[in-house]
Amino acid sequence: MTATLLLRLQGPLQSWGTTSRFDERDTQLEPSKSGVLGMLCAALGRDRKEPVDDLAALCMGVRVDREGVLMRDYQTATGVLIAANAKPDEGRTVVSPRYYLADAVFVVGLQGTRRALLEDLHCALQRPAWPLALGRKSFVPSAPIYLPDGLVDQPLEAALMDYDSVHHPRPAGPMRMLLETTDHGAVRLDQPVAPFSLRRFGPRFVATRHFTPGVAHVPDPTAA
Repeated sequence: MTATLLLRLQGPLQSWGTTSRFDERDTQLEPSKSGVLGMLCAALGRDRKEPVDDLAALCMGVRVDREGVLMRDYQTATGVLIAANAKPDEGRTVVSPRYYLADAVFVVGLQGTRRALLEDLHCALQRPAWPLALGRKSFVPSAPIYLPDGLVDQPLEAALMDYDSVHHPRPAGPMRMLLETTDHGAVRLDQPVAPFSLRRFGPRFVATRHFTPGVAHVPDPTAA
């Protein structure tokens, strides 16, 4: 039986990079699958060297309850560049642009057929083994990620559209959500294909949907 686990990702700052290289650190406008699964591993107390195949098999969707404001700051570091002689260049300063989202709110859904796994994740989010963060360790949530009624017996799209609770009221007006699909949509390089310690990620497809709460909606038959 298909079930969906819902999480709330809300905080002053979030960062969900998928293409960061060298000194520049990017962020997507919505949570990445690699970032969300990494957070779940922290909740479970799962080491970075352990397999994540069970979590990677979950289908992910994101409902954007409040669009974040894309912002940028800079960090500097000295003595970190490796010169031709394989030694740090102590006289050189690196400027590293860092992008992040300010004041964003998301509801993330993870759909699977192994309800026991989703129940374990739901419990782990209530009592996480390690601290949880929104993409970077310093970006702490401003509201609980755990939703007491966040484990529902619904497919992903319906769960994201319908969720409206005293624990997290659904905003009014048109909304945007992103659903993982099998063969169409935008490509995101955030699908874990190995333990996180190896930093290996493959592509997945993500399609955007728009809906208005209270307005009849016909599900897209091409959605996963």
